Amino acid sequence: MIKRIRSRLLLAAFPLLIASSNLLAADGGDWNIASRVLPPPAAASEALSSSIARTPQPVPPQPGMMPQTPEQWEAFVEQATGAQTIPLETLEQISNTSIEKQQLAGVTVYWVTPSTIAPEHEDHLFLHVHGGGYVILGGDAAPSEAATIASTSGIRSISVDYRMPPAAPFPAAVDDTIAVYQELLKTMPANKIAIGGTSAGGGLAFAAVHRMKELGLPLPGAIFAGTPWADLSKTSDTLYTNQGIDRVLIAYEGLLSAAAELYAAGEDLKHPLISPLYGDFSGFPPTILISGTRDLLLSDTVRVQRKLRDQGIVADLHVFEGMSHAGYLFEAASPEAVSTMEEISLFFKQHLD
Repeated sequence: MIKRIRSRLLLAAFPLLIASSNLLAADGGDWNIASRVLPPPAAASEALSSSIARTPQPVPPQPGMMPQTPEQWEAFVEQATGAQTIPLETLEQISNTSIEKQQLAGVTVYWVTPSTIAPEHEDHLFLHVHGGGYVILGGDAAPSEAATIASTSGIRSISVDYRMPPAAPFPAAVDDTIAVYQELLKTMPANKIAIGGTSAGGGLAFAAVHRMKELGLPLPGAIFAGTPWADLSKTSDTLYTNQGIDRVLIAYEGLLSAAAELYAAGEDLKHPLISPLYGDFSGFPPTILISGTRDLLLSDTVRVQRKLRDQGIVADLHVFEGMSHAGYLFEAASPEAVSTMEEISLFFKQHLD
């Protein structure tokens, strides 16, 4: 009884404590957070913390610096993608996989086969959709993440080199992913297929599943969503709270905002197949979600997880201390990255079939 009374007194006093502090803006609206020092995350792994300590403070790009014409976008995409493309022969060697480029249902794909297939995955497949803000990291850059997951999980993978703007804006990426998926269904059941990717790849995986539901297709057995770009509008809280803290994306203004407008091509940014957060998640497959405390898209990730849980869907959320957007791909040898791949592998083994 005493504890209950004390709790009620604290709850009653809490609004007074907040009102008397200096945390709220004078008008009770937007907060103006003063400049402050941000140390490297002491509770992260030594590998991640020291890497962050060596990283100069990122400067958000200005919107006016982004390409303005289709020709400028094409040049930007070529340069940005080329800088991050690993030759396929090198990728095969470092990931201990074999990679074969093919056409499937009129779409370019990369078949990625690990040197050792896990016994649990003998008849399973990971359908991978790459990240890159829907504008970069296509071509031979596409299968890089698929090779990592194939190698660490022992699962055959197929990476979709979906069409992108400026030549092919929405819904080309969704259409290409669906076309490949429908072709795969001709030779294997849906519950033996996992779909997913990182960033725009995670968002595209969710959009594709929304589209599968619309078409009445059987749904995949599992989803991997690494820090998914699930809301292309400037709505999520961490687009504000982690601005300038995420050392990968840095800020929404700049590449993200420009890529969102280019991809949507005049459609509402909250269209459920563009920003899948606004779709119906009932009946979705079990999903594993990965993010970090410094991730600009942390809110996108947790908002999707909540929508899944509200529908009673299995949705495992893993948030790593100090990690920025897709940090598990950039610090591949860190404990955070190793744990990410282990969790994906375990999740697929548990939920496929």
